[in-house]
Amino acid sequence: MSIKAIAVNPQQPADFIEIAPDSLAPGPFDLLVEVKAVSINPVDTKVHGGLKKNGLQQPRILGWDAAGVVVNVGEKVTGFRAGDEVWYAGDITRPGSNATQQLVDAHIAAHKPRSFNWAQAAALPLTAITAWEALFEHLKIQQASADQTLLIIGGAGGVGSLAIPLAALRSPVKVIATASRPESAARCIERGADLTVDYRDLKAQLAKEGIDKVDYILCLNDTDGHWSAISELIAPLGQICTIVENEKPLDQNQLKLKSAALHWEFMFTRSMFSTPDIAQQGEILKQVSQLVDEGKLQGTLSETLHGLTVENLKAAHEQVAGGHMQGKIVITY
Repeated sequence: MSIKAIAVNPQQPADFIEIAPDSLAPGPFDLLVEVKAVSINPVDTKVHGGLKKNGLQQPRILGWDAAGVVVNVGEKVTGFRAGDEVWYAGDITRPGSNATQQLVDAHIAAHKPRSFNWAQAAALPLTAITAWEALFEHLKIQQASADQTLLIIGGAGGVGSLAIPLAALRSPVKVIATASRPESAARCIERGADLTVDYRDLKAQLAKEGIDKVDYILCLNDTDGHWSAISELIAPLGQICTIVENEKPLDQNQLKLKSAALHWEFMFTRSMFSTPDIAQQGEILKQVSQLVDEGKLQGTLSETLHGLTVENLKAAHEQVAGGHMQGKIVITY
């Protein structure tokens, strides 16, 4: 079966081109997957932006967050076989999911939820893993008490739309989410937030609710812009996690005085460095799949485009780069 892919054009990195990659053979721990759907995330637009700035020597296939059918498995793979329906967030160091076939390490994949179609499944893995790792591995909010608070900055986006219900399901904390528009606030409440506040005036908004300190902060956008408020709002011995890289030095003085901790979450760390616990990402997806099939966790799909084309990929990138997405946009093949 011939493979079709949409890749960044090395001659004009601002553009995409259609290519026909060589046939793929799985390594010992790989799954060869026939991709059925892929979701576009901010990481796609950031990587593409870096390639536009720095150039590249050959076409690069982007795309992380996919669902598809296993075609073949590597000799050391266990738990999967041809015909299995799987989902995964991939590995940023390998060719991505904007292709009809892809190789992915079996350790970071799982069987997709039975109750989800391809588009619904492709919308979830990257954001689900990011939210899970941030909340339960870095912040450890499952150890919190009912009188503690979690502030999620960017509640209506892809990660926020999962961080809110996951926190509500697996922790007694009071969940506060930022939202600047009525529709965003409504989405956060619908997903399980106890309270929403406008991110443009965090301290004053929280003060109106009688809140001057929060125990946990999950920052999902503009670390630089929110850093002053984060530093002031975090409680002594509090926990902060951000998924957004900073462009300027972050003043750590308030954190030092409060003995507060700052964690970074980057979903690709385990696959990028082949960490000993790389299979934890597959385990996370198994648990998320179970929550979905039990009806405890809803999907985040907001728009579906049909067909693996240059036009669709370009349109999806432009929409995500606009920075006002609620939920996720997916392309089905």
